[in-house]
Amino acid sequence: MTTRGNSQIDLSGQVAIVTGGGRGLGKHMGQALAAAGAAVALVGRSEAHVHEAADLIRQSGGRAMAITANVADAAAVEQMANRVEDELGPVDILVNNAGVVGTPGPIWQADPEEFRKVLDINVFGAFICARYILPGMVQRHRGRIINVASGAALSPIPFGHSYCVSKAALLRLTECMAVDTQEHGISIFAIDPGTVRTDMAQYLIDSEAGQTYLPWFRKFVVEEQGDVPAALSATLVIRLASGIADPLTGRMISVADDLDQLVAQHEQITESDLYTLRLRRLAD
Repeated sequence: MTTRGNSQIDLSGQVAIVTGGGRGLGKHMGQALAAAGAAVALVGRSEAHVHEAADLIRQSGGRAMAITANVADAAAVEQMANRVEDELGPVDILVNNAGVVGTPGPIWQADPEEFRKVLDINVFGAFICARYILPGMVQRHRGRIINVASGAALSPIPFGHSYCVSKAALLRLTECMAVDTQEHGISIFAIDPGTVRTDMAQYLIDSEAGQTYLPWFRKFVVEEQGDVPAALSATLVIRLASGIADPLTGRMISVADDLDQLVAQHEQITESDLYTLRLRRLAD
């Protein structure tokens, strides 16, 4: 991904929420948004992690607050949204990063409650956060939402059913949000961060289930050094938050993409309906 011009991005005066903000990708994204001048609310289920991440931002001169909440709990999300607006101001940027992977294995052996939990956090969590943030954005005719998806949304991964399904649903949710909000001056994006060495990835590498059903993943990440730096996702988030890619609303952008080239060709991308989740037929 092209990264030029990041130091010139100024998000001063804007307020951002990052879910799953206590560690991994969310922690890096929160730091990048704060470094660009945004006031950042870090939301996560671990009180210790979100407070530690917020402290790091404040120690660097940024403005941050930590909120402990489960994004799959609608009442907790509503309270979170109200608190952020009361303490930091109207929300301009929402990064739906919170996510879980589920236990790899055959569908016929899957725990139904765990499958539901993956969808609750990865899909319903993103929906409910947007549900309580969007009314203010619509009223003000501005705002950007970035949903952290995955390349796993684009094709089935053997024994990775719940994660693939949830991320595919998140892509379609992104598109639905985009068409509903475009006339209100709001832009919605999905991003593919690549394979980042997060706790979630480490679980797939170290766990018995991961080693049994996804042995290729360990080989790819560890032996072939397939892990992608989290800084690339953080850079992509602040560039999307800056508004430079608004003509690409509703689309999934990867850290491997040249964002400047995509923006330059946005008319062709829109006309050909590229970077979306679509069924391709023989006639196509």
